[in-house]
Amino acid sequence: MKATAPTRRANTSPKLSVGLLALGLLALLPALAFAKKSDREQPMNYDAKYTEAFNAPNTISTLKGNVKVTQGTMVLTGDVAKIYLDADQQIARVVVTGNPAHIQQLDEANNLVQGDAQTLDYDNLNGIAVLTTNAVVRQQGRGEFHGDKLTYNTDTSLITGESGGEGMVHGVILPKPKPGAAPVKPATPPATTPAGKPEGN
Repeated sequence: MKATAPTRRANTSPKLSVGLLALGLLALLPALAFAKKSDREQPMNYDAKYTEAFNAPNTISTLKGNVKVTQGTMVLTGDVAKIYLDADQQIARVVVTGNPAHIQQLDEANNLVQGDAQTLDYDNLNGIAVLTTNAVVRQQGRGEFHGDKLTYNTDTSLITGESGGEGMVHGVILPKPKPGAAPVKPATPPATTPAGKPEGN
C-alpha cells in the first residue's frame, strides 16, 4: 500500500542539550552541511505490507511489514511504523521499530547520513531523529557515532549521545581527505561487556 500525506515543520528552533557526547565532536560541526532544504517541501510517502491508516486530526496510523517512508531524500525503513497526525492533520511524528530501524538523508553537498537503532523516533516538525538501543549514526566522509541513545538534528547536523550504565559513547572523526587520496574508513569499535570494558580485559 502506498499513501501520501501533507507535512509541516515548526517555525521554532528545537532546544537540545549537549548531552554526554565528547566536546571534540562539537569541533566537527562547522564542516557539516545541513540536510537538503528541498526535502521539507516534499510530500511524505509510505509503503507497507499492512496499514491501518487515518487521515483525521489527532490520529495514529500503523504500518507493518517492509515499511518504507520517504520524503525527498529522507528514507525511513523498519518492521513497524506509527505515523502521528496533529490537530491540523499534518504529520508530526513517525516512530519506527525494527532490527534495525533505519534513517538516511542527503545533505546539501550530497553526502549521505545514515542512522540505525532498534527504535527510531522522528520528529517531522523539527527534523530531529532520536535513535535508541544499539544506535549508530554515520556521516559520509566525516565519521560515525555509537551509543545507547543518539539524537540527530537534520537541520543543523548536531549529534548528541548518551549511554546507560557504565557504557560509553563512541565517536570517530575522520581527517579531511587529501586530493586524490582514498577515503578513510572508520575502524569498528571494540566489543564491550555490560560494564563498558573491552572484552578480554
